[in-house]
Amino acid sequence: MSSLQNISSKKDQENWEIEIKAEITPEALTRYRGEALKDLTKTVQLKGFRAGHAPESEIIRHVGEAEIMRRAADMAVRNELPELLAKEQANIVDSPQVTVDVPKPNEPLGFTARAPLAPEITLPDYKKIAAETNLKRGKPEVTEKETKETLIHIRRERARIDAIESGKKPEEAAEAARAMKEEELPELDDTFVKTLGYENVAAFTAKLAEQLLNEKTMQENAKDRAALLENLVKQSKISYPSMLKNYELDDMESRLADDVARLGRTMESYYTEVKKTRDELRKEWLPSADTRVKTRLILAEIARKESIEAEPKEVEHELAHAKKHYAQAREETLRAHITHALKNEAVLKWLETQK
Repeated sequence: MSSLQNISSKKDQENWEIEIKAEITPEALTRYRGEALKDLTKTVQLKGFRAGHAPESEIIRHVGEAEIMRRAADMAVRNELPELLAKEQANIVDSPQVTVDVPKPNEPLGFTARAPLAPEITLPDYKKIAAETNLKRGKPEVTEKETKETLIHIRRERARIDAIESGKKPEEAAEAARAMKEEELPELDDTFVKTLGYENVAAFTAKLAEQLLNEKTMQENAKDRAALLENLVKQSKISYPSMLKNYELDDMESRLADDVARLGRTMESYYTEVKKTRDELRKEWLPSADTRVKTRLILAEIARKESIEAEPKEVEHELAHAKKHYAQAREETLRAHITHALKNEAVLKWLETQK
């Protein structure tokens, strides 16, 4: 005979959780009451009785029927819920939150269990999307104008430093340098570039062009990756529990708090400055948090499908580096974070090879 009756379940599509309601039959609850009373008999110490030998009537008088029924209810739900979840084929990813009615003798015990479901992901043709994005990739180039503007900026910086060294205050020096015309700026000669570690102006200019190209390439790559991920998020069908979004919000808040602390300020002063409460900020971050969750899930699913893993040597190298900077952090935590990041990078690089 089943210990459960009046079972019902439903999915909360918005929060991607399952809610199950059921009742434990009066007969089953009576049985669990007996087990709870036996456990109490073994553990409760009563004056005048050896441990485990006190009569049940004395245990009931000492503990109270309400406490015995509470323990019986807890035991009943703890034992019956796993089987119930299995029957409902609920693929949950965290412990259920359970609310239990007040247990009464000879009456069914109602309870409700709510648990987050494992994410469900339907990916689009990600190889095709990646190939289309890759076809649109341009070849970054640094124009003479861009090089010239950078050189002018450096000459203006030299003018500012020269002014400071001649005795002007930093603010005055900066203002004077900004006001100078191009032809008034100091020339970028061999003597100056040697102080920067270069043999001559030609060597400095060549290195500058290389650095500008590298910077532009990184910017273009970041832009292309952002476009690729945006398309993947838009064309994927993803359901996930709201707790994942809350994890992202917590991470965003933690990063902001670290930035604010580095400036020697408190979050309270930051809230005052931006004229927003913590809840208002988190609400504003919801779309970004949603995108971050979906991006993580998409990359993880592609990694699974394509058997992409982080290179062990890279993991160990980055772990050794991280341990020097985060000596107090647990190695397991650092390793998990680094492995996750490197796997995502490996997936992105793989996508960038699709044609």
